[in-house]
Amino acid sequence: MSANSPKVPETKPPKLLDRLLGKIRSLNYSKRTEDAYVDWATKFIVFHGKRHPREMGTAEIAAYLTHLAVERKLAASTQNQAFSAILFLYRQVLEIELDRVDFLRAQRSERLPVVLSVEEVRTLFDEMTGLHRLLAELLYGSGLRILECCGLRVKDVDFARHRILVRDGRGEKDRVVPLPRRLAAKLRTQLAEVKAIHVRDLAAGRGRVWLPTAYAEKWPGADRELGWQYLFPSGRLSVDPRAEDGVLRRHHLHENGLQKEVKKAVLACGFTKKVSCHTLRHSFAAHLLEAGSDIRTVQELLGHVDVSTTMIYTHVLKRRGSGGVVSPLDRL
Repeated sequence: MSANSPKVPETKPPKLLDRLLGKIRSLNYSKRTEDAYVDWATKFIVFHGKRHPREMGTAEIAAYLTHLAVERKLAASTQNQAFSAILFLYRQVLEIELDRVDFLRAQRSERLPVVLSVEEVRTLFDEMTGLHRLLAELLYGSGLRILECCGLRVKDVDFARHRILVRDGRGEKDRVVPLPRRLAAKLRTQLAEVKAIHVRDLAAGRGRVWLPTAYAEKWPGADRELGWQYLFPSGRLSVDPRAEDGVLRRHHLHENGLQKEVKKAVLACGFTKKVSCHTLRHSFAAHLLEAGSDIRTVQELLGHVDVSTTMIYTHVLKRRGSGGVVSPLDRL
C-alpha cells in the first residue's frame, strides 16, 4: 500500500452482548425472550465481577444459579429461565458445549391454579364491555394465553371451521383451538374495524406490520397484506425496537390494558380469589375436563408439552364422562 493510500479503519469485533442479541434475533425469538436473555446474561457476568464467560464454566454457572435459589429465593420457573439464557449464551454464541451443571434448584410451587366457576365467569364478563370483554371471552372461550390472544392475526381466524390457529405459541409450536360460535359476530365486527384501519393506513403510505424475519425475506410486501395485520391492533403506529429500518408499523394492543380491565372487573365482582387474565385460561381447562373432555385433548388445546402439566387441573375438580370438544364459552 502506498503512503498516499487512505487508511482503512479497523473494525472492532462486536461486543459479547451485541453478538447475543444478534443471535437471538436471527432465530426469531420474541422480544420478551430477547430482553430476558440479555438481562440474565448481564447479571451473570456482573455477579462474577464482570469476568468474560469464556474464563468461566460450570462451577461459576452453578454458583450463580444456586445464589438465585438460596439468596434471592426466586421461583423455580425464574431460575430455569436464567439457566436457559446462560446455556444459550454458551452454546449459541460462544459455541461452547458445557458439561453437566449441578446446582441447588429452587422448589417448584405446589399451589393449585385458581379456577372460577361457570357462574363466576359469567359475573366477571357482565362487569366488562367492548373490546376488552371480547378479549377476556377469548381467553376463556379458547384457552389462550394473554399474549397469544393480543397477537392474533387476521389470517389466524377460521370462521368456516370455527377455529383459531395459534402461531408460535410457547415452545414455538402452532396449535388449533376452538373459536366460540357466540363470538363469531363480535369477531366479524372487529375484522371490519381492522379492514377500515388498514385501508386508512395504506392510503397514508403506512399499513405495514411486523413479520418474522423468515416470512419477511420470503414474501416481500406481505407485511402490507390484510391477512397479516393484527386482529387487535394498537391505536397508534410505533417503531419496533428490534427493527433497523426505523419504519413505523402498527403493532397489536398491549396486554396491560386488558390486565387492568380484568382487575377492575374482579374488584367490582367482589371476588376473594386471586383472579387474573391467566385464571380464565385455567378455567377453560378445568371446565373442559369437568364436562368430560379427554385429558390428552385438553393438553393439545393448551399447548402443554407434557401431559403432567395438564393433570394439575384434575386435582381441582372431579372428572366425569367423556365427550367432544365444545368451547366452554358456548355453555354460558
